Amino acid sequence: QVQLVDSGGGLVQAGGSLRLSCVASGRTFDTYTMGWFRQAPGKEREFVAAIRKNSVTEYADSVKGRFTISRDNAKNTAYLQLDSLKSEDTALYYCAATYDFYSVVRSSTVWLYWGQGTQVTVSS
Repeated sequence: QVQLVDSGGGLVQAGGSLRLSCVASGRTFDTYTMGWFRQAPGKEREFVAAIRKNSVTEYADSVKGRFTISRDNAKNTAYLQLDSLKSEDTALYYCAATYDFYSVVRSSTVWLYWGQGTQVTVSS
């Protein structure tokens, strides 16, 4: 069992930056693929980024070049750096963890554990 606590959201102006953090419980953090999803009001939850246990990363086209996912296995923590924020990035952001053997991770159905969510609001 893994528990995830995500934080770091807030209100920021368009063009600004935020860094989200996700702290995981347990001793097997380094064996999981970590990821971030987001959900805007009235929309479905969508994939944002993922990082494998070997640190290979994957991004949604909408955030590629602006967001950076990383992990620190010594701290059981995953991060999502959000730069050049746009109003359309406004959403509730969720941290997630899943087994590393999944080859396709853009679907929310393969993710096992979820954080409680942290709100990101970008004002234009």
